[in-house]
Amino acid sequence: MSFETPSWVHDAVFYQIFPDRFARSGRVAEQQGLALKPWGAPPEEQGFQGGDLYGVVDRLDYIEALGVTALYLNPIFASAANHRYHTYDYYRVDPLLGGNDALRALLDAAHARDIRVVLDGVFNHASRGFWAFHHILENGRTSPYLDWFIIHDWPLRPYAPDPETPHNYDAWYDIPALPEFNTDNPEVQDFLLDVAQHWIDFGIDGWRLDVPNEIDDDAFWRTFRERVKTANPEAYIVGEIWGHAGHWLQGDQFDAVMNYPLMDAILSYAARSMRDFSHDQLPLETAAAPATAARFEALMHRYDPAVTHAQLNLIDSHDTPRARWLLDDDPAAQRLAVLLQMTLPGAPCIYYGDEIGLSAAGDPHCRGAFPWDAPEHWDDALLDFYKSATALRHEYPALRTGTFEGVAATGDLLVFRRTLDDEAVLCAFNAGEEPMALPDDVAPERAALTPVGPFASEDARRAADVVPPRSAHIYAPVSAAVYS
Repeated sequence: MSFETPSWVHDAVFYQIFPDRFARSGRVAEQQGLALKPWGAPPEEQGFQGGDLYGVVDRLDYIEALGVTALYLNPIFASAANHRYHTYDYYRVDPLLGGNDALRALLDAAHARDIRVVLDGVFNHASRGFWAFHHILENGRTSPYLDWFIIHDWPLRPYAPDPETPHNYDAWYDIPALPEFNTDNPEVQDFLLDVAQHWIDFGIDGWRLDVPNEIDDDAFWRTFRERVKTANPEAYIVGEIWGHAGHWLQGDQFDAVMNYPLMDAILSYAARSMRDFSHDQLPLETAAAPATAARFEALMHRYDPAVTHAQLNLIDSHDTPRARWLLDDDPAAQRLAVLLQMTLPGAPCIYYGDEIGLSAAGDPHCRGAFPWDAPEHWDDALLDFYKSATALRHEYPALRTGTFEGVAATGDLLVFRRTLDDEAVLCAFNAGEEPMALPDDVAPERAALTPVGPFASEDARRAADVVPPRSAHIYAPVSAAVYS
């Protein structure tokens, strides 16, 4: 089944921001006099460090210079948790983030730079402070909102005193703070659909859907798509599905999903060694070029091409350790991973701070504050590499929307081709410790091209048929080459 996905996504470079930890503006009145955590406090201490949406506005020069054209924000609606997946008011941006006016300011400022803004939609569950759940807490069996949640017995126990008397309602992952909506209830569905359309009408450019597989209702997601796309046909709908997602990607539900399988393939190839991280959807085991090529081939042809070009291609997120940490703090491995992100089909997504070398284990450690006040600790060479890699992607349309074709895979040498019309870009990666010569049958094609991008140098151009260890050559048409 062929269908269209938003064309702007195919060309986009995303930047994921965890709002409480990205940037403080000092302009949020609601923060004045509050006991916020110090900026840069250990994230395992939890609490609020005071990042806000005006802070994102203030850093748009930095974001734009990085080559970013779209933002993905973790939840921003009113919540009693710093990650804001515990929503209590879906129509109100959290006052600590600056409220609705701050979102308006961010949308206006971002759109003026042609930067899109996608929000995190948490529609499977709410919080104990959500108004309908609170109504049940106050009124018990007499509340008219009983059917908004699935309650097993009485009295309600939102704050279970001990394991012998646990909470007694459906909650996501059995976390009492996250009561699950009864999405079989038409009133609940209408509420969630209205929320989705409300913020599209407000001006956001799409939704990233948190655990949408937990709402096992195709009709609901079809209606969700209809409401969103009617409000804005170019709105992006991307689901958090960690495994095979074909069920949701038939053109009637989501545009794409977060591409965790590709993350696994990229990191497994780029790494020499990996730190342990246990997740059933991320084996993260080092792999040579032939196995990686097979995985790339399968992933690039798993879904309709319109989906493949709209996939959100990440190498880490708020739900995983940072890529640098997973890669055993190997900057060479991170550079390879980033360049693969930028040269494969799909929209690459940079997790805030990766570009300056932030390294941390999984949640909550990966949610640390951006060290704006300590630039001496930034990896400036890595930041320059990111900028060069995004510039390369923007320079060559074939790297954004071209076809993908595996060319060679032997040992640690991986070669693939991106082609759009009469433009072909050859991408050769060497994850090994020794130089690797291009296969003889690739050399004639390579002769008409020249190395470009972040690894390009005069030495590389003089020895263009050999890919140095822990490096890559991106070969592009000489007439269009940008030496960067």
